[in-house]
Amino acid sequence: MLFYALTIFLSAFLLFQVQPMIARMILPWFGGTAAVWATCLLFFQTTLLLGYSYSHGIVKRLKPKQQWMLHAALLLACLALLPIMPSASWKPLTPDAPTLRILGLLAATIGLPYFLLSTTGPLIQVWYVQSNPGATPYRLFALSNLGSMLALLSYPPLVEPNLTLRQQAVTWSAAFALFAGLCIFTGWRSWRGAVAAQEQPIEEEASPAAPARGQYFLWIALAACPSMLLLALTTHMSMDLAPIPFLWILPLALYLLSFILCFDAAGWYRRTWFLGAFPVAIGGLGFLMNLGPADRPDTRIMIGLYAVAFFVVCMVCHGELARLKPHPKFLTAFYLMISVGGAVGGVFVALVAPYMLSAYYEFPITLGLCTLLGLLIIYREPEWPFRRELLGWPSIAALTAGALILGMLGREMREETTGNLLVKRNFYGELRVRQYENVYEWDAYRSLVHGSINHGEQYTHPARRREVATYYCENSGLGLVMGARKIGDIQRVGVVGLGTGNIAAYSRMGDLYRFYEINPQVKDIANTLFWYLQNAEGAIDVVLGDARLSMEREPVQNYDTIAVDAFSSDSIPVHLLTREAMLLYFHHLRPDGVLAVHISNRFIDLKPVLERQAAALGKRVLVVETDDDANGRCYGTTWVLISSNLAMFDQTEFQKAGQIPPPATWLPLWTDDYSNIFRLLR
Repeated sequence: MLFYALTIFLSAFLLFQVQPMIARMILPWFGGTAAVWATCLLFFQTTLLLGYSYSHGIVKRLKPKQQWMLHAALLLACLALLPIMPSASWKPLTPDAPTLRILGLLAATIGLPYFLLSTTGPLIQVWYVQSNPGATPYRLFALSNLGSMLALLSYPPLVEPNLTLRQQAVTWSAAFALFAGLCIFTGWRSWRGAVAAQEQPIEEEASPAAPARGQYFLWIALAACPSMLLLALTTHMSMDLAPIPFLWILPLALYLLSFILCFDAAGWYRRTWFLGAFPVAIGGLGFLMNLGPADRPDTRIMIGLYAVAFFVVCMVCHGELARLKPHPKFLTAFYLMISVGGAVGGVFVALVAPYMLSAYYEFPITLGLCTLLGLLIIYREPEWPFRRELLGWPSIAALTAGALILGMLGREMREETTGNLLVKRNFYGELRVRQYENVYEWDAYRSLVHGSINHGEQYTHPARRREVATYYCENSGLGLVMGARKIGDIQRVGVVGLGTGNIAAYSRMGDLYRFYEINPQVKDIANTLFWYLQNAEGAIDVVLGDARLSMEREPVQNYDTIAVDAFSSDSIPVHLLTREAMLLYFHHLRPDGVLAVHISNRFIDLKPVLERQAAALGKRVLVVETDDDANGRCYGTTWVLISSNLAMFDQTEFQKAGQIPPPATWLPLWTDDYSNIFRLLR
């Protein structure tokens, strides 16, 4: 039992340790959005399905010795592909629909190792049963999920802060080589044990009945709903609450924990309790989803409520799966159906929804499917009153609760687009443009919102369409830099992040303002529904694609100012703050040019990162923080200014508005190979 347990635990640990690691490696190449993680999960779930299909196939068609020989050969061949490091040739040349490119990158980089790791759980359990007739292997499945959860939870606080990405890849690859040897040895022992078991006389037992066809579909449904909810909730929380990578891991850890508890022992899943809490959890998730920013409690409380409700739903679905687990003879078919359900959920949320749905409808759709599944669960039990008395009070109450939840979800889907001039979405997120008509036409304005974050506003009165507003007002850090130019000076300005194009209001005749924008839909919206770009006095150029990749391909631009304002909802992509990024910015800046970085953020304090970067480059740094103004035109902001232009920073306006941040020698310098958000959480 020991070698089987060690093999399964190590494979599961490596399986889920590589997920955040590889996502962290490729995140900078594709805009740093939560959609990258969702696409990675789609790949992992699909590869898991292929791995389970492989296990099911060889168990059905090959003898134990042949199974071991084939699997050992594949493991040895896989060692030639180590260490795992994505090739820079996979960096995108255009920002359009990168989903297939990400999937291809993952397949080329970790496809075979991940595939072989994914086969281990069901295959080792079958080998254990073959060499130990009559044994029950399902606790090994719980052990597998324990290894997966420990891998996820250890990555942010232990692995990422202490190892560079290259060190992580090399360490993981060495551990995979150890796993390969252990798996080959365990397979050999299993084959020898199976031969010995066949030679022992055993009591004949009746052949177990095969599961009914409906049972297979129920397995798929019970696996698909929590998988869909996992991805939909992760996207929703990242866009609407706190877009930090830790929220990508929290739901997945709870998802795995429910598997551990449900398959470890029957006592963890108290059916009556969890089924009673199930409609409350579904209704609670729907209610929380519809809360506006002004009505929400503290973000930490919101995250906790989401987590508890999500965990209840997972416990019900996985608890029912555990109750329906078949005889070990059908073990691989059972796991295959579970992986089919997981892949179905991943395909819908990561592949279908971003390109087929105009708004974030997958969350309420998933909650609606969970509601219907809950009704199916209780009506399947012949001894429960819901089925015995269809017109009895328990049945009427259950149907009424289900109808109310579905009605609430339908209303929320309708309100998602009501009152907006435009709602569009793609791989990079959901964009909404809303018109606000005040009593006086003079104060009417429209806004661009990405997730829950305002990405710019503009007054609609023709006389006010060139007014700067929100994060770019005259007293902001960027406003001070723009106002410091001498009369008659012609400026070249690079802007990372377009938004509504508000910064273009500062342009003057002869200026060039070049915007770098990764989302093609933002460019379309800025050109058609806002007027900053149209009314700019200077020349305007919009370059589509990731800013760093675009700048790497350009000749020296000699910008007077580069403004980095590349929000992904409420976070700045990490790859725009590394040493390599800073060197690239100053490569394109004039010697006395200014780098202005917008770091307003509710959850992460990025000032130490930029102080360290400025100190490493021998530059001066100034932090300019402002508050909301009385009339709501200007928002409170935090801009960090980095430059060698001492004369500018010594001006009275800068001295009054800015502060020199304290040295952050405690923080290692961020590079493309190393960063640590964990230490910067507020």
